[in-house]
Amino acid sequence: MNGNVEVVVIGGGYGGVTAANSLARRDGVSVTVVNPRPEFVERIRLHQRVTGSDDATEGFGRVMGENVRLVVDTATRIDAAERRVSLAGGGTVSYDYLVYAVGSGAADPGVPGAAEFAYWVSDLEGAERLRSALDATPATAPVTVVGAGPTGMETAAELAEAGRKVTLVCGDVLGPSLHARVRRPVARRLAKLGVTVLEGPGAQVTEVTHDAVQLGDGRELPSAVTIWTAGFRVPDLAARSGLRTDADGRLVTDTTLSSVDDERIVAAGDAGVMPDHPFRMSCQAAVQLGPAAADTILRRIAGRTPSPVRMWFAGQCLSLGRNEGVTQFSYPNDKVNALSISGRTGAGVKEIACRFTLNKLVSGARKASSRASHGNSTDRPDAPHSEHRTTPSSTGPAA
Repeated sequence: MNGNVEVVVIGGGYGGVTAANSLARRDGVSVTVVNPRPEFVERIRLHQRVTGSDDATEGFGRVMGENVRLVVDTATRIDAAERRVSLAGGGTVSYDYLVYAVGSGAADPGVPGAAEFAYWVSDLEGAERLRSALDATPATAPVTVVGAGPTGMETAAELAEAGRKVTLVCGDVLGPSLHARVRRPVARRLAKLGVTVLEGPGAQVTEVTHDAVQLGDGRELPSAVTIWTAGFRVPDLAARSGLRTDADGRLVTDTTLSSVDDERIVAAGDAGVMPDHPFRMSCQAAVQLGPAAADTILRRIAGRTPSPVRMWFAGQCLSLGRNEGVTQFSYPNDKVNALSISGRTGAGVKEIACRFTLNKLVSGARKASSRASHGNSTDRPDAPHSEHRTTPSSTGPAA
């Protein structure tokens, strides 16, 4: 590498942090992370923040190399021609290469009353608002969770174990991403916790009010607190910046994660998509895509052709309260199979997966910091890092 190369990473979630740490290990590369919060959010633990069993945050000083510059601000526009990012605070950050890792958040449900009366658990601020609402609500008051994906099931179980009266409205089937056999222990655990599960025809929410939820079959459910977990969206930064996106607003890339409009912009995480090789929005994908995005950039800096990204999946983990859980195993292509671990062992596997993910970030930070301390790296700048294997991880999208 000749001269110093400036890389800006937009987003300090799983994808952004792993990309930043991988890049910061290389001599001649300066890394700046732009993130709206001054702390890292463990998104796969946000349902625990709601009940207080975990705060779901870590200082960036622990998970990001000391040679990575952090700018606490929000990116408002990417000027690809000028290679500059505009910030909400009024400043700008210039780059030679950019990692687009803005993550995802709660989708607009398009259901009357949902935006006004429902709560979210997809980001730190949403989890805090929900926790405040629950603190102000009697423990015997009915709580409704809408959406039976991983976030919905984990949130419902966490609240029920804490003594809340919870109804889980599936919209269709409980745990649609799970194998049919694996749904059984999930259903048994939710029933043991006292969660009322509504699924099948008519179990779609048509309206949310301040104290009730209306269903498609005409039923009205009393609901002092309604939590919406169905669907996710990505920020519209790429679209507002004139970059090509898909129907869901994700930055369209090739198989090296490079924007089809500009090879100096590389995606990592939920906000990017390879149309011919789509991957599931998840932490498990993000911790692979971050280093892969860094590898693409480093290969280009070194004058080499980037390698196509190969994704490997091991399964999906669910915590169903603090004492039990379910691990759903999958094939490397992310197709689920009938193998699973449930009960206390399942809860243990989920906790191990969460700690493994955090420890992977901490390890990456130490390696990046070591380069800063010693002024060199034992890794070749163009060393291949295209394949990234992970242990089973939480299935929730990555921030």
